[in-house]
Amino acid sequence: MLRVAAAQGVAVAGESDTNVATAARLVRQAADEGAALVVLPEAFLTGYAATAFAGKVPRADDLAGGWLDPLREEAARGATTVVAGTPLQRESAKTLSLLVVRPDGEALAPYDKQHLFGEEAEHFVPGDHGATLAAGGWDLALSVCYDACFPEHARAAADTGATAYLNAAAYFTGSEHRRDLYLAARALDNGMYAVFSGLTGACGPATFNGGSAIFDPEGRPLARLGTEEGVAVADLDPEVVRATREAHLMHADHRASLGPRVWV
Repeated sequence: MLRVAAAQGVAVAGESDTNVATAARLVRQAADEGAALVVLPEAFLTGYAATAFAGKVPRADDLAGGWLDPLREEAARGATTVVAGTPLQRESAKTLSLLVVRPDGEALAPYDKQHLFGEEAEHFVPGDHGATLAAGGWDLALSVCYDACFPEHARAAADTGATAYLNAAAYFTGSEHRRDLYLAARALDNGMYAVFSGLTGACGPATFNGGSAIFDPEGRPLARLGTEEGVAVADLDPEVVRATREAHLMHADHRASLGPRVWV
């Protein structure tokens, strides 16, 4: 069993110190509820706003720097692994990335968003590889927001052994139906848990709808938030994954090709 938390809060555009402090507070809340892993929203550490994206963002070669110390301290305190979204400066290009902060203080940036949405392409380059996090005996696939709109993204993770799909996101107000449908479908498609963390409140000129949730391998919500700050917490059970995949064989029965199409 692995207890996980999908955390959400309000990020302030361009105020990394403020956002890291908010992230640390949410990690502490999740750890106090027994979570061994916490997912925070897309671009949370800078805020999801064009002004933040166009300005100075954290550097990939500065993950050992003091700016992440509040998160490191809470990860160590709660023996909690933290997955947090942030833009990163990687040499000459920027990426929309996920950081992993481990309880021992190590900070990594193993995944960059592969499917850029709308104006994101004006600021970032897409990632060129998938990534899976090993934690607590689980293989947890990493994804950022729009990635989850593509069934093949979660499928590629399941094909290589993932039993849960983590998605850090920022959905604009008005997209609630699609937000919930995408993540529930990815869980059901592949017989795996889906952990969704969504930005909430106003950031720059936009507002975001939160909705952080944890879905079981049939797409049912086990825990869900509205637009409030907080954490959604649930236990992942490997036996549920096994039983679901035995009962619903969509992943196993997938065909590599459906052959040519005939028009009549």
